[in-house]
Amino acid sequence: MTIFIGADHRGFELKNKLIEHLQEKNIRVQDLGNYTYDPEDDYPDYAKKVAEAVLQHVDEFLGVVICGSGVGVCVATNRYKGIRCALGFDEGQVRHARENDHINVLALPSDMVDFEKAKMLVEAFLASQPNPQQKYIRRIQKLDE
Repeated sequence: MTIFIGADHRGFELKNKLIEHLQEKNIRVQDLGNYTYDPEDDYPDYAKKVAEAVLQHVDEFLGVVICGSGVGVCVATNRYKGIRCALGFDEGQVRHARENDHINVLALPSDMVDFEKAKMLVEAFLASQPNPQQKYIRRIQKLDE
């Protein structure tokens, strides 16, 4: 499994901490930017990079996108067919979204969650698996129609 991660300036610091944390856990993570702090960068650029990377192999790749509210990157990432992104605030909510809604990208709000909370949310995302029951598959197929 590979995790692609991207963030604008408001998520820059959290992204870097999460990358270090994931690498310490021997999880393959690829940083898709921004690589330097730029207060004028735009979140859609990083959401696009992560979405396109995940779509290369949706069965093996996951993504994490970060901006101040998490909403911008969530909306931008969901513009790509085959991407299902949810804004995470609670571990149970993230597990539910991964299992029942088959999310493949997690959006984080850097202004509203600290590093410890973000770690727990990402770990819940990575530890959960999509539920293979037909009702969940049927719902995902309807989204892609």
